Amino acid sequence: MDIKPDNLNSPQVIALIHEHLAAMEPTAPSESRHALDLSGLRGPDISVWALWDDDTLAGIGALKRLSADHVEIKSMKTAQPYLRQGVAARILTHIIHEAKQAGYKQVSLETGSMVFFEPARKLYANFGFGECGPFGGYVDDPNSLFMTKALA
Repeated sequence: MDIKPDNLNSPQVIALIHEHLAAMEPTAPSESRHALDLSGLRGPDISVWALWDDDTLAGIGALKRLSADHVEIKSMKTAQPYLRQGVAARILTHIIHEAKQAGYKQVSLETGSMVFFEPARKLYANFGFGECGPFGGYVDDPNSLFMTKALA
């Protein structure tokens, strides 16, 4: 499997992003859903990576630049056939490495507070992320949980 920067033009990547957004719809009201759509992921402050198993997409992840030393993880999603096979951990490891290489000092994320998001919260906690308050443009929201990690 290879992780490569992605330009969001592949039909497989586009389909996985649409699947990600559709999965978020029943979890919380629209004002509490913060996943980026394709136009948001194509912003100049966003870097996207895709994990490929030969010609099959296994997962995606993105970083959003918040400031000169702070980035946010966006749009982590594993393709259904690859769930529970370590794809999310590989993408997260890659994203953290990329953030460190780029000189960022902190990486943060917003995820849901509901049971649906418990596997994601456990993954982030296993990587050393701890709960924090809202950052960037976020506000306190009972449907959101914020996490952060200092980068050495």
